[in-house]
Amino acid sequence: MADVVVDPGVPPDDAQLLRESRLVLLKMRRGWAPQPRRVLSGTRYRAVVAFGAVVLFGLLLGLGGLTRGVGMLLLLLGLPLMIVVFVHNDAPEDEQDEHDRRAYEHLRWYEGRYVLLEDLDESSRRLLARAQRAISTVTAARVNADGLLDDVRNAVMLPAQEWEIARLLAKLSDLRAQHRETVSRGLTPEVEAVAEPLARALDSSEAAVLARVEALERYAANVAEAERAYTAHHQIQELRGRLHRYEELVAETGADASAVPELDRLAQDADRLERALRRSVSSAREAFGYLDPGAP
Repeated sequence: MADVVVDPGVPPDDAQLLRESRLVLLKMRRGWAPQPRRVLSGTRYRAVVAFGAVVLFGLLLGLGGLTRGVGMLLLLLGLPLMIVVFVHNDAPEDEQDEHDRRAYEHLRWYEGRYVLLEDLDESSRRLLARAQRAISTVTAARVNADGLLDDVRNAVMLPAQEWEIARLLAKLSDLRAQHRETVSRGLTPEVEAVAEPLARALDSSEAAVLARVEALERYAANVAEAERAYTAHHQIQELRGRLHRYEELVAETGADASAVPELDRLAQDADRLERALRRSVSSAREAFGYLDPGAP
């Protein structure tokens, strides 16, 4: 089950970053933001200038020859101190990884266009998992990859269905949690009269999402049936292509002639499977129509 479901309208590269940055998204949900990049403060700037002057003075003295020892001493002391100043300035305030900072800069624009698994309550997670299993059944099927179904529309419609289901379940989970918290504190009779129909509205909304998921599952079941027929069809065709070799072997070896009628039935089975495949693909396309309001 995917931990992050992304609005299909998000550009592909950013959508991939969203899917790979679940931990950063969770921190952002809790209000985290990376510290601003540190700049050289006035105090540090003056320190750098002072140490630079010391190093330069030491270098000049060293070149003069008379006080070479003093100059080298200043040089040896000044260079490490400057390095410490710069390294300390470049060190982050905390140990936040640079990847998280870059991810934050991209992801902060997409609030509301992704759903985390943590956004869903247990009931909603189960529904989303069912929807995703159904979608995987369709997208992994050879009948889809080989174009027997409307693979182009599937590529558009199925991610849109997954996103819509995840989005609705996130809203439902949030409202349901708030409703339960309010009710758990105890209600006056007047408020109970209002809370009860609101609870029914939540149940009705869940039933509506469930209907979407069940429609996806019916479509997936039809696709699975078409997939079985498609696989059997290919297997029969392979055997049928070698039928003459079987017949030739039986004739040459004087084997049991009763095997020949069994071999002949392969051709009949292939024809029946061809018809079954057409029926199952047709049924899958009809089931698709229930998912796509724009279908004719």
